[in-house]
Amino acid sequence: MCTTNQNDLGLTDASCACGTHGHAQTSSASANDGLTTSTFEVAGMTCGHCVKSVTEELSQLEGAKNVEVALVSGGVSKVTVSSIGALDPDAVAAAIDEAGYELVTPAR
Repeated sequence: MCTTNQNDLGLTDASCACGTHGHAQTSSASANDGLTTSTFEVAGMTCGHCVKSVTEELSQLEGAKNVEVALVSGGVSKVTVSSIGALDPDAVAAAIDEAGYELVTPAR
């Protein structure tokens, strides 16, 4: 098991078994920041590279301002996107698919 690492995205996780890079933890967007927060469940992510791929794809969506990932290596990870207005569900699904992972649940 690796110790807590930090990568250039500022993402951390102390539970990774690969030990080669940092991972993400999730937190909620502030209610005062004027952003909409959507949470998704994504399967197939195992490491910091996975986090980076999903983060990069979702960050390109119209209105997306912040993406945070609570990585569950080999399980279902929680992805939180803060955006200006609601995200297009089809665009979210396509972005996650483009990154190489599976959207398990739609936005909540």
